[in-house]
Amino acid sequence: MIGIVGGVGPYAGLDLARKILDQTEATTDQQHLPIALLSVPEQIADRTKFLLGRTTDNPAGAISRIILDLEKLGAGVVGIPCNTAHSPRIFDVIRRNLAEAGSRIRLLHMIDEVARFLREHFPQVRHVGVLCTTGTHQTRVYPDCLRPQGFRVSLPDERLQEQAVQRAIYDTDYGIKARPSPVTEAARRLLAEAIEHLQAKGAEAIVLGCTEIPLAVTEKRIGQTAMVDANLVLARALIREVAPEKLKPFSP
Repeated sequence: MIGIVGGVGPYAGLDLARKILDQTEATTDQQHLPIALLSVPEQIADRTKFLLGRTTDNPAGAISRIILDLEKLGAGVVGIPCNTAHSPRIFDVIRRNLAEAGSRIRLLHMIDEVARFLREHFPQVRHVGVLCTTGTHQTRVYPDCLRPQGFRVSLPDERLQEQAVQRAIYDTDYGIKARPSPVTEAARRLLAEAIEHLQAKGAEAIVLGCTEIPLAVTEKRIGQTAMVDANLVLARALIREVAPEKLKPFSP
């Protein structure tokens, strides 16, 4: 069984479940893989607020408890559809908590999976842009993972990060967290501005490194630039771990 830590945010968990279904070779209900999605968002502190020092409540504790509950339900492999939760200040604590609890769960690392995906499916790409929350941006999760593997990594500058990307995600009037279905045109415009900025820097591929962003940016390519959906990458990795023979071929 695949386990999904929901609530980080809630629509990201649903999006991951849908992408697992979309990426599975199946022609009947019974051929699909078992999935357990546990979404208790009120228990999980905001990951970006924690990393920016706006709360001392490390979301790692709640996420660890949810993973252990998923294991009790029968999950053998778990994904967390939140890029920011993979910052070492959160993810390393989750791993330690699971080890101390004697968990046997296989917890996938979304950022490592994105690096693997880029190597396998976009071997010609050397310059990668990343759109993400300010928490992920400031803790440099993607550069620290991708640069040792030979990638050049570009992020939006601080002004654009705060005024465009972060607002597109978090603004309480038009941001994706507040208005996820459908996403507002205001949020789409801000993300388009950030994408153009990364393209101007020379990015050959752009990682949608916040799991809410693919709700707004659904294109596989914008111009000549590949859009790499981290939630899609995680969905495919979860299928690979459980039933690799059921994983659909990927078409860039």
